Amino acid sequence: MTATRVTLVVLGAIAGLIGLALAAAGLGLLVFQASQQDADGYFTSPSYGLATDGYAITGEDLDLRVEADPAAWAPDFGNLSTRVSATPVDATGEVFIGIATKDNVDRYLGGVRHDVISRLGGQPDEVAYSRIAGERMPEPPDTQSFWVASSSGAGEQTITWDVQAGQWAVVVMAADASPGVAVDATAGVSTTLLTPVGIGLLVFGVLALGGAIALLVAATAGAGERTGEPIAVGDAARLPDRAYPMAVEGRLDEPGRGLWLIKWLLLIPHFIVLALLWIAFALLTFVAGIVILFTGRYPRGIFAFNAGVLRWTWRVAYYGYSALGTDRYPPFTLADVDYPARLDIAEPGQLSRGLVLIKWWLLAIPHYIVLAVLVGNGVTWTFTEGAVDRGVQVASGGLIGVLVLVAAIALLFTGRYPMGLFDFVMGLNRWVYRVVAYVALMTDDYPPFRLDGGGSEPAPPPPPPPVDEPGAAAVPGDRTAPV
Repeated sequence: MTATRVTLVVLGAIAGLIGLALAAAGLGLLVFQASQQDADGYFTSPSYGLATDGYAITGEDLDLRVEADPAAWAPDFGNLSTRVSATPVDATGEVFIGIATKDNVDRYLGGVRHDVISRLGGQPDEVAYSRIAGERMPEPPDTQSFWVASSSGAGEQTITWDVQAGQWAVVVMAADASPGVAVDATAGVSTTLLTPVGIGLLVFGVLALGGAIALLVAATAGAGERTGEPIAVGDAARLPDRAYPMAVEGRLDEPGRGLWLIKWLLLIPHFIVLALLWIAFALLTFVAGIVILFTGRYPRGIFAFNAGVLRWTWRVAYYGYSALGTDRYPPFTLADVDYPARLDIAEPGQLSRGLVLIKWWLLAIPHYIVLAVLVGNGVTWTFTEGAVDRGVQVASGGLIGVLVLVAAIALLFTGRYPMGLFDFVMGLNRWVYRVVAYVALMTDDYPPFRLDGGGSEPAPPPPPPPVDEPGAAAVPGDRTAPV
């Protein structure tokens, strides 16, 4: 690829990454709003059990608190509303709940024994308090005029308040200001910003994705033409003696004992480039799918690029921890060059239009299950901390990773790569790349469920021998005719 095309691919990949992030964020906001808001439009917290033997419980560090310098510009919070509900544990008790400025609450509860909520955890019983000592008994809260929102009485009490700039605190206490408070409390917030923000992010994300696709299509336009530039495209005539229209081959190139210990570091430049290339690969595969759906043909320029990405990936994987088959550093190119790891795929002719819609999610499901074993998947380990179960996600290297680790240890201590192990690893990698090519719509040939091991692709099975028909006459010079 020329420098101009490389630049377009990089810009397209970056734009695609930004577009995907924006679109995902916008869609996520819209889905979150639709699924988490209640009938009144509030996002509500779990019900927390709050209790104290003091006179009040305050939440000065909750989300209800908005800090701003009154003398400075403050945002308009008119579109943000909060709702706080408290239900006394004692059905016969009366509870008060109110919101006021922090200064007024501090003056009202000055010298009064009460608890301040310092932390709310993810579970309803994970509440931590800070005790404020005092001996004074407060006046009944209903007699105070500084509350911006308040409610008191028996049963559940609920207040709503449009958030304003300032420092605020919520207070829960007995309606008669007696000591001892025990309630079940929830807090909620409602905002009108999520819908326009979500739609805006989604629209900008889609526009960025459209621009990215345009850049990538421009970068690959004409890449399949046979010019003096090396092209990353297979030719059906080049793979006439293969069992599958894709060749994944590797030549064991005497890897050293210990270089594999730092290959992860040496490959960082490749990882960065491949991350961008695979973004472009995914976007262009989507474009190719639309084209196939209407024409039955895979655009040649896109096929050339995608085949080159697979080729580059296989060289890096072969040098790295999918095979450790060579210590020769992989080149930075999409073209098919002289290297111990080679990949080629026959450019398809007419493709099935209908298979485009079901290849990647329905037909490939059995292979996805196999790939989960070969390549690896996440494993969740659960442990108990107190009364709470916590999980840790651990990445598994899969069967290929385990076998390559065995090969690496053998190299380290013996300097030799076990050939039987190498053949097995090659077969596993060959399976992976066949599935990737099929899911990427680059062939209609369903990947076989077999392990074609060895460094070279196996030849196709021989055709069945001709069946002699009774009474057939022998043709002179025909070696298959009965004698």
